[in-house]
Amino acid sequence: MSLKIRLARAGAKKRPFYRIVIADARSPRDGRFIERIGSFDPMLSKDNEKRVVLDIERAKHWLSVGAQATDRVERFLDAAGLLKREARNNPEKAVPGKKAQERVAERAKKAEAAAAATAE
Repeated sequence: MSLKIRLARAGAKKRPFYRIVIADARSPRDGRFIERIGSFDPMLSKDNEKRVVLDIERAKHWLSVGAQATDRVERFLDAAGLLKREARNNPEKAVPGKKAQERVAERAKKAEAAAAATAE
């Protein structure tokens, strides 16, 4: 059974609140979990200490047993000093899509044609 340390959503509509839980990877996001080890309230300011509440001892235990943290929880564990999260780099993310590149090429052709017409 593969274990995940992940977020389970709670709270009302447009007012998210997450529990940091240990769950089987096959169980649904808000479904059955093994243990609750903390909470995350994104509505609070980033400098508020109650934004992320985490039981560090239990997190250490579950990591030693082999639980894998999701990316968001990995950020919390990195801030707590339990894990070292490598910075992600996706240079292709900033590249415009195919249609946008076609539009840029089309504008460049029109600009060349206009420059050639004014140069004559």
